[in-house]
Amino acid sequence: MTERGAAQGRHVPVMRDRVVESLAPTLAAPGAVHVDATLGMGGHAEGVLERLPQVVVVGIDRDREALALAGERLSRFGRRFIPVHAVYDEIDDVVADLHARGELGKDAVDGILFDLGVSSLQLDETDRGFAYRVDAPLDMRMDQSDGPTAADVLNTYDADDLARVLRDYGEERFARKIAAAVVRRREQEPFTTSGPLVELLRRVIPTASQRQSGHPAKRTFQALRIEVNDELAVWRRAVENGIDVLAVGGRMAVLSYHSLEDRITKRAFVAGATSSTPPGLPVELPEHAPYLTLVTRGAEEPTEAEVAENPRAASARYRVAERTRETAARGAGSSRPHRQTTSPTRPAPTRHPKGPHR
Repeated sequence: MTERGAAQGRHVPVMRDRVVESLAPTLAAPGAVHVDATLGMGGHAEGVLERLPQVVVVGIDRDREALALAGERLSRFGRRFIPVHAVYDEIDDVVADLHARGELGKDAVDGILFDLGVSSLQLDETDRGFAYRVDAPLDMRMDQSDGPTAADVLNTYDADDLARVLRDYGEERFARKIAAAVVRRREQEPFTTSGPLVELLRRVIPTASQRQSGHPAKRTFQALRIEVNDELAVWRRAVENGIDVLAVGGRMAVLSYHSLEDRITKRAFVAGATSSTPPGLPVELPEHAPYLTLVTRGAEEPTEAEVAENPRAASARYRVAERTRETAARGAGSSRPHRQTTSPTRPAPTRHPKGPHR
């Protein structure tokens, strides 16, 4: 069996039943549109398409290999599945583009899922560099056609910048100590694969901390991945753009896997569910009313049974919010202006052809 095929066989979508259950009320009507903004290998999208026979699913992913694999998996749904190569913060532009071309009958969607973090495909393919338990090239790019690699970060950032990345994105207590060790080591030989980095971390991080906190490379690899893919900045844009393109009555669901992502999600959802009426104003004007309601109270976690079946689900946190009114960004009763998906810094999202060869 190929590495890709093995990854597909092992793929268990996190909290799939709960995700489909919480999105189903907004996707039951004819013509409903759902965006799986982090398609991965298509497990959640497959659940939505199977349970809700009238929904159209737009699947977005920046990883071309994952998009191709999901396309094969979902080809049996024909035109009900529309794959798009893009980054998930481009969700509003993707929807506007598809609507302008007549491939979607509406310019706002009824459901959105963001499943953040690394897909099973990326973790299981050793040449991607996401997994620290095997010696592999230090790449970590979700889109391998663009941008600096993890090796570039390790070999070019100065000690202060490396420490900042490890502290802010990995919440690593020993960030400065690790950064100094990385700089010393690369002066002798640059980093190219994960093995030497893992060995360095085992030496630098105190043994007592390793016993308490698990694998010594966990936080550093998370920090490098976030830096390479600009994940937190992308997520801040994505959560706002997702809310913007969500129809009234539509729901946005978010699966996050570390506190940094979940904090951004919580702040955006709570802000939308809170009145913005200025202090001292005797009445709440319509434009100050909340535009979201929280479907989940706090962050839900997977059941013990699911974690036993799929250990990668252990750190998952799940939040859902529902859109309750239009905002100035869309304009009540107005048509959403089409925005071109091209920009000086990124290409237009690439549509993949339909059919079994996807």
